[in-house]
Amino acid sequence: MTKTIAMLAALSLLTGMWVVATAQRAAALDPFTGYLMAHFTGESASGEQIYLAHSTDGLNWTDLNNGGPVVVSTVGTRGVRDPAIVRSPQGDRYWIIATDLRIASGTSWSDAANRGSKSLVVWESTNLVDWSEPRLVDVAGSIPGAGDAWAPEAIYDPATGDYVVYWATNAPLNGVTKHRIYYSRTSDFRTFTPAQLYIDRPGAQGIIDTQIVESPTSVGGFRYYRASADGHITIEGSNSILGTWTTIGNLSHMGISNGTGGGNVVEGPMWMPFNDGTSWALWLDQYATGRGYMPIRSTNLGSTQNFQTVSSYNLGGTRKRHGSILQVTAAERSRVLARWGSTAASRIQSYNFQDRYVRHANYDVRIDPNVSPAQDGQWRIVPGLAGTGTVSFQSVNLPDHYLRHQGFDFVLARNDGTSIFRADASFKAVAGLASSSWTSYQSYNYPDRYIRHWGYELRLDTITNEIGRADATFRAVG
Repeated sequence: MTKTIAMLAALSLLTGMWVVATAQRAAALDPFTGYLMAHFTGESASGEQIYLAHSTDGLNWTDLNNGGPVVVSTVGTRGVRDPAIVRSPQGDRYWIIATDLRIASGTSWSDAANRGSKSLVVWESTNLVDWSEPRLVDVAGSIPGAGDAWAPEAIYDPATGDYVVYWATNAPLNGVTKHRIYYSRTSDFRTFTPAQLYIDRPGAQGIIDTQIVESPTSVGGFRYYRASADGHITIEGSNSILGTWTTIGNLSHMGISNGTGGGNVVEGPMWMPFNDGTSWALWLDQYATGRGYMPIRSTNLGSTQNFQTVSSYNLGGTRKRHGSILQVTAAERSRVLARWGSTAASRIQSYNFQDRYVRHANYDVRIDPNVSPAQDGQWRIVPGLAGTGTVSFQSVNLPDHYLRHQGFDFVLARNDGTSIFRADASFKAVAGLASSSWTSYQSYNYPDRYIRHWGYELRLDTITNEIGRADATFRAVG
């Protein structure tokens, strides 16, 4: 990319002022060393949940939790889309907010837009890895005729010391029913001010997806930029989050639209400042073709003509749909990777039938020889869903499924996000009851019981004799 002297000067100012001008970045935080993307994957059975991916360069991504969801909604529709991940200015608290919507349950788009949930789903954390139970927050219920609350975002407003939360609601106003952007303020993501209209486009043109990024005022002329899906991908600038916004342009010159004028039809614009302070990526969800996100890049957001395509990037193994990206410090990155980094696949070998391995078959769990297909007998032994000191067994070929006990029998079941599931799917690894060089797995919620096989079927039993000790002893092998 050609750089003029003026551009080099602007980049110098940008590098020097990045920390000062970015309210989302507290002065006490260490430098950012990576990126964390929160997203959903689509309308599959478990696709409308919260997934995470990590990147060191902002362009090449690795799925976390071995491609399975990280947190699961147990409230409202029991599905979530369009997650936004938010950090407090002090770096001591985080939130995920998301659309309460599950199309995979059979809900039509018409019902979802006109008779859908008016609440957002919120999770809260103090360390970015241990998340609260999800809660519903009714943000759109006070809007007359509201049909939904979609695609939420949040940004800290240093002018008032709280957060502006904004989302799309389909509602009648001035004789026209369409999606508009509304906003509310909150300091704790529990109590919200009444919804107010934020963005409205002329006539029948709706607007659903909007995301704001903060930048140094020395580059491009504005402190804040927002990208919105409103028929085009429209870029606007302002020096105040709730002030007057100036239209900068759209991406039609790049053959990119939100449905007007054809071309590459996209939605869900997602900003990402690069950690070196030289430029921004704007990720766009190619929903019309099902290809997931693509990035474009700019060193100056003051003109849409500055955006350039990015030819080399890798989104990892899962499809990335409408989400958000958080720049993370080395400490944050270490915590996230320790909890959800890649885990090698293992087979779980029986101590007293060493030609047999734990496998799932039609969601039942047993020990068999010559497991076919091989992945039915492969597991990732991951940090326990119930917390520190436990492990859980994640299926390799069904990464949203875990080994759990039900009525003291074992099944392979999809993580439903409940505390009962987490407890049933968590175990303490202890010295093998039949041999200390092997391992036995003690139940988290029934600590007098262990995983064992009986008639080759896996059970959760109390162990009282030598046969039981042998049946309850295993080892993980490659």
